[in-house]
Amino acid sequence: MAAPGPARLFRAAAASSRRWLFSSTSPAAGPRPGCSGAAAARRAARPFSLSARAGLSSEDKITVHFINRDGDKLTAKGKPGDSLLDVVVDNNLDIDGFGACEGTLACSTCHLIFEDHIFEKLDAITDEEMDMLDLAYGLTETSRLGCQICLKKSMNDMTVRVPEAVADARQSVDMSKNS
Repeated sequence: MAAPGPARLFRAAAASSRRWLFSSTSPAAGPRPGCSGAAAARRAARPFSLSARAGLSSEDKITVHFINRDGDKLTAKGKPGDSLLDVVVDNNLDIDGFGACEGTLACSTCHLIFEDHIFEKLDAITDEEMDMLDLAYGLTETSRLGCQICLKKSMNDMTVRVPEAVADARQSVDMSKNS
């Protein structure tokens, strides 16, 4: 029997990596940071099925207003337990570069600025989130990462601001050298 061709090996490797990339754990990193097991399960199911969310009434959803970098107000809804990153992705909001690491706590592109009265009610910040916030542009006293903030009923109608600049490693490639 002949050895499999390079294209077939590549497809097999890609399929294998997608299985752990979209699951709540990866073989190397262990459990993925985030809001809850239920939120992780929804993230894992996102590429494959949307029918699980169809049964929600609008009364069960929480409205969030995002003030984008250009000043536009984007409004979206999410379920209690969803992260703000989930809300942006699930509602296909146009926030450039937002959530580049897909919520693995490996960047600061989902940096958001909260109103004081909401910020005071947020869960405690972890050391890992603090480390990533240190890399964020436009850091304020009420800054947090959207992938680490889980929606609660008390957050309904809150407004969060997207900073004017984003620290995104994908855009920091040195283009000064010509090949």
